[in-house]
Amino acid sequence: MTIRIAMWSGPRNISTAMMRSFGARPDTAVSDEPFFGAYLKLTGAPHPMSAETIASMDCDFGSVLGAVSGEAPGGEAIWYQKHMAHHMVGDVGIGDMPEHRHAFLIRTPERVAASYAAKNELSQPEVLGYGILRRYFEAEAERLGKAPAVIDADDVLQDPAGTLEALCSALGIPWSEAMLSWKKGPHRQDGVWGAHWYQSVNASTTFAPPPKTMPTLTPEHQAIAEACRADYQKLHRYRLRRSEHG
Repeated sequence: MTIRIAMWSGPRNISTAMMRSFGARPDTAVSDEPFFGAYLKLTGAPHPMSAETIASMDCDFGSVLGAVSGEAPGGEAIWYQKHMAHHMVGDVGIGDMPEHRHAFLIRTPERVAASYAAKNELSQPEVLGYGILRRYFEAEAERLGKAPAVIDADDVLQDPAGTLEALCSALGIPWSEAMLSWKKGPHRQDGVWGAHWYQSVNASTTFAPPPKTMPTLTPEHQAIAEACRADYQKLHRYRLRRSEHG
């Protein structure tokens, strides 16, 4: 029986490095933002390589839901699915995925805003996904009767082994040291948009240390980061760290 992990995050949040990490496990299949094509087709949101993305993917929300709720590619025991919360604009949501094990990946709003603005126009906080992440977190907490797993990108970068071991424990899967490194370059599971977005992770083979300073933002981008603060802080107080598991 497949263990399906839905990792919810926003953009520019080490989410691809996390996908690399899980993809390095010998027992795990990974999928890259399966709802992205459906999001782009429905919204017409301006994104680099949007036409190529739509052409390469199933763009029906219901059909994608059926696919990600099935057995893992290759019959692997674990299926790690990288999901962007802000992509969920159709008639499908976290409540339609009750058999998944849901987790949440967050990052300081300033870091996300700066990284996103370097790759695409940033004019509103909604594209960073914090509001939907909070709603999904609260819905899953109510369903479970306890807080679901949350990890912060800075904790992962500061202590990869400890944070990922805590995450694995919370998800009910064995920890594997294979998660600490991966092969350099593009991976076959990457979406076509990786040609625009994945330069840094493609040059990596492991998690890099976190930046020592916060980025300097324009007033507009700082205001967007501030608009995301309360939602980020709500999830941040539940984040997992090494000391909480073993």
